[in-house]
Amino acid sequence: MIKLWMVTSLQLAELFVSSLVHLLYGFYIFSSAVAGDISQTLNDYLFKSNVDFNDVGETGQNQSNVEGLPPIVLVHGIFGFGKGRLGGLSYFGGAEKKDERVLVPDLGSLTSIYDRARELFYYLKGGIVDFGEEHSEACGHSRFGRRYEEGQYPEWDEDHPIHFVGHSAGAQVVRVLQQMLADKAFEGFEETSEDWVLSVTSLSGAFNGTTRTYLDGMRTDDGVSMKPICLLQLCRIGVIMYDWLDISWLKTYYNFGFDHFNISWKKSGVRGLVDCLMGNAGPFASGDWILPDLTIQGSTSINSNLQTFPNTYYFSYATKRTRRVMGMTIPSGVLGIHPMLFLRVFQMSQWKFPQDVSPPYKGYRDEDWQENDGALNTISMTHPRLPVEHPSRFIRSDSECQTLQPGIWYYKIVEADHIMFIVNRERAGVQFDLIYDSIFQRCRKHVFRKIPQSLPNQSPSPRSSPRKNNFVH
Repeated sequence: MIKLWMVTSLQLAELFVSSLVHLLYGFYIFSSAVAGDISQTLNDYLFKSNVDFNDVGETGQNQSNVEGLPPIVLVHGIFGFGKGRLGGLSYFGGAEKKDERVLVPDLGSLTSIYDRARELFYYLKGGIVDFGEEHSEACGHSRFGRRYEEGQYPEWDEDHPIHFVGHSAGAQVVRVLQQMLADKAFEGFEETSEDWVLSVTSLSGAFNGTTRTYLDGMRTDDGVSMKPICLLQLCRIGVIMYDWLDISWLKTYYNFGFDHFNISWKKSGVRGLVDCLMGNAGPFASGDWILPDLTIQGSTSINSNLQTFPNTYYFSYATKRTRRVMGMTIPSGVLGIHPMLFLRVFQMSQWKFPQDVSPPYKGYRDEDWQENDGALNTISMTHPRLPVEHPSRFIRSDSECQTLQPGIWYYKIVEADHIMFIVNRERAGVQFDLIYDSIFQRCRKHVFRKIPQSLPNQSPSPRSSPRKNNFVH
């Protein structure tokens, strides 16, 4: 009895600390965005008369020079946001400014991988987001979502492919989207194919799930439902209240992406709120949200329908903030790990799957999943492994780089935590520029199918080969 009381007390203490840390960090991000927005508004008001119209002309000229470049699309991860949300704050730490043709879509921050992939397609091509009749009926939400009056890249097709860069769950969203293109899954678009995607770059990508989902509250036995008392339950209640209150200016700043579930008080009323809170309706009742997709079981299920395609180039940067000492995996220092992630780095490094529960796949070993970056296990980020391992090659240093071939996952392991290369650019320092410069340089100068793309005021190199590439980092 005493032992049970002590364990329960420790669990509640851990829940309190985790909730407080996440809440404070969320408030910090939100308040920073508001402060930045107010500062920008005041600056525009005070100095609008000093605009140099010659600069405007140059900007227009630059825009015309980059129209022929395929866009590089940056896809955010869980709790992320795209351009236009949170004021002028950049999820990718301003990395989008490193290239002339970068798109940063705003997708649902907690919606499922499937729903986000559908939304990403219509963001690029234009039109009303169609989640599909069968899926929508099964998950209890509207078939149609937001309207994109004009797609960001309406000419997108096999002759005008796109480079995708995904962080965390964003990388898996891109893979699901590519499979949808191959399967011609978009009604009214019968000509789609996997070759619409030229390259996929993953930055701490969530390919094979993460043990953190279980620490946060997902049940280990099914990977779908939640424990009755956990961090995710608190998150669930907060999200439901946020969407039900439907405060317009708040949702303009940040949106979890569940509008197609019609949770708002204007549509569901008090009874709808009670149904959602009781778990009888909404995304958390149907399982159509991001966390079930990030369990090992959920990721394995998604991966069973996904391919690595022969004409697409694949690159992956896996991150870790742990090290092995005398046979044990421990956090690699304190100062290099974000305070929001340190506790999870430690917990994940000591993770053991419950003995009374069947392992998530045949051959599972706890020690394989102990290296992590505070959000994802390093083994999950390198390349798709479950239920079938896809072709891959580990790259240690530039000297080992050989000619690259499409259809193979080339991956490196970077010493960093999960949010090192997003939001706060200063944290990563020089490494931030090295990573993103490498990604953009590869997309622009080395990855192509027919002829290399020309940058503004540059002519294509006649020596380039359509099937050769160097992994620069």
